[in-house]
Amino acid sequence: MAAQRLQGKIAVVAGATRGAGRGIACALGEEGARVYCTGRSVRGRSAMNGRPESIEETADMVTARGGIGIAVPADHTRPEQVERLFAQVKEESGGLDVLINDIWGGEELTEWGTTFWTVSLEKGFTMLERAIHTHLITAHFGAPLMFGRGQGLIVEITDGDSWGYRGNIFYDLVKTSVIRLAFGMAYELRKRSIAAIAVTPGFLRSEQMLDHFGVTEANWREGGKKDPAFLASETPLFVGRAVAALAADPDVGKKSGRVFSSWGLSDEYGFTDADGAQPHWGRFAEAKYGKLPKCDEAFYAYGKGVMEVVFPDWPE
Repeated sequence: MAAQRLQGKIAVVAGATRGAGRGIACALGEEGARVYCTGRSVRGRSAMNGRPESIEETADMVTARGGIGIAVPADHTRPEQVERLFAQVKEESGGLDVLINDIWGGEELTEWGTTFWTVSLEKGFTMLERAIHTHLITAHFGAPLMFGRGQGLIVEITDGDSWGYRGNIFYDLVKTSVIRLAFGMAYELRKRSIAAIAVTPGFLRSEQMLDHFGVTEANWREGGKKDPAFLASETPLFVGRAVAALAADPDVGKKSGRVFSSWGLSDEYGFTDADGAQPHWGRFAEAKYGKLPKCDEAFYAYGKGVMEVVFPDWPE
């Protein structure tokens, strides 16, 4: 059995109930981390349309994979609940090494194909609260627990690494904003040995997506009959292993402030999906839609250059 590279490390996965958050929690568990799994869906009470997944189930999966899974119910739109969460982490574990911001909660709010002048403002503003405000609240209380512990990592989970439009004005704003959050946090953390990075999965074969295609993980390729793009999909564990590889990389600070993809990190670090494959959404998307510029190229250069001049006395 390979050595667990994150043994002794403390992680919080905010939004660990299902999808990418669950995959990330499990992958951190594979590497031996102690993982606090947070979210609103607990056993017997789901926050998402009656779905069966819960943070307790995720925590059990983390433990089964070799880590220590701890479920902590928390509504990340409520600062007092998030503050209590990190007080518990500090009391029980002494600090924090890895923070994953995967809070979303916008499934029923996204009005695909609706223009910005006809979209529901109420739904849109709720999406911003659930998927941007929550990330800021969580990082606000979580980051201080990482100070002075050596190399730390904050990961913002997004959707896509390009400037391409994401199909709905509020969805696009959310997913590009969390990339920018990673950039801004990276700058303010640059002297504290804490990297802030945005990570995107490809076409995620989540629990909800399997249900949408009417398949299970055992026969998921049947979904390709409905949509050939599904054949290029990946399990949540794939992006999870991408995050775990970053957390285990002693040179991860060199990546701070940028956005990376699960498939690109797989090319770099060599990890595979649950079935041993290395799905590559980037190649599929480029062949189908053409090459799109990565959204971090321009402002990453800006941040490493001009901002050092504009804000030479930025507080540490």
